Amino acid sequence: MTRTISAVTRALERIDRLDPALNAFIEVWPDEALAREREAVARRLPLGGLPFAVKGPTGIRSYAARRLVVAGGVPVGATSVPGPGTVWQTWGRGAHGRTVNPWRADRTPGGSSAGSAVAVAAGMVELATGSDGAGSVRIPAAWCGVFGLKTTNGLLPSPDRSGLASAGVLARTTAGAERYLRHVLEGYEPPAAPALPLPAVYSEDLGFADVDPEVAAVVRAAVGRLVAAGTVRLLDADCALLDPARAWQAIRGGTPEDPEAAAVRRANDDRLDDLFAAAPLLLTPATPNRPHGHEGPGDLYSTALTWAFNLGGHPAASLPAGFTSDGCPVGLQLVAARGADISLLGMARAVEHALPTLPS
Repeated sequence: MTRTISAVTRALERIDRLDPALNAFIEVWPDEALAREREAVARRLPLGGLPFAVKGPTGIRSYAARRLVVAGGVPVGATSVPGPGTVWQTWGRGAHGRTVNPWRADRTPGGSSAGSAVAVAAGMVELATGSDGAGSVRIPAAWCGVFGLKTTNGLLPSPDRSGLASAGVLARTTAGAERYLRHVLEGYEPPAAPALPLPAVYSEDLGFADVDPEVAAVVRAAVGRLVAAGTVRLLDADCALLDPARAWQAIRGGTPEDPEAAAVRRANDDRLDDLFAAAPLLLTPATPNRPHGHEGPGDLYSTALTWAFNLGGHPAASLPAGFTSDGCPVGLQLVAARGADISLLGMARAVEHALPTLPS
């Protein structure tokens, strides 16, 4: 007789086998996870024992994690985040060492939701919670070749007093993100299939970023496939924003009244309001650079194309667009109007169907 192996048992076995090399987890909870799974199955809860991971040492206490558990999800462990003392957030430190990118061990996975992205990319869990204050979900999603969603600021409870960070999720596909929102968001209704082609604006650099030419080429090719497939219709418009670095740093540093920073934020808000009045979707590269080594990012900010939408509060996602010639995944960023999270998921699902699936 063939023994049926439960989803949590499979996840734990995969973590045990793969994590010593990847270091995605800081803690794993096998006994508690198996007990939770038995309870979820016995009570016929909606998620039925779905294994998931939580971001960092406090992730199990997050609103999203608690909602997933109530629905029958099973947290199997806490994932890595940047270690103490670093001034850059694009890496993680697991229980046994630095977290490595599953596609190239000499590169970082991005951050700060580093281990969450790696755990999903390596198939250790089906989804993982994250939080995104400047790109901390979208950057590791892009660099690990998975789907990452940052929700509209304030849509879900967040402990971040600055208002920049919002809850997010990392999953293999948009379907995993839909499962997350269905059980985390009050009043969730599945996204309707959008009318195609989707009117969209494409911006390679948002008017200010210095983008790696090969990263830009991969994203342009992906957008070209979307147009050829009839998924997207590009409008004759661009999205030229002001560099939000100073504005973001002022908010994070507790000085939002900085006149120059406030002016940049107002100008960008107005430009994005005008854009989303004309089109439901903005497309950009998720990051201007490819994954860097563990020694640090150098002078390039991987947040250059993401943090404007933390300032503006918009929902944004990254999904796999392809690879650079050195084997690094590249992400395509999708951005929608504030509050249009469900619509964004529907559009992301349509985009996902038109793009090639990355190998497992």
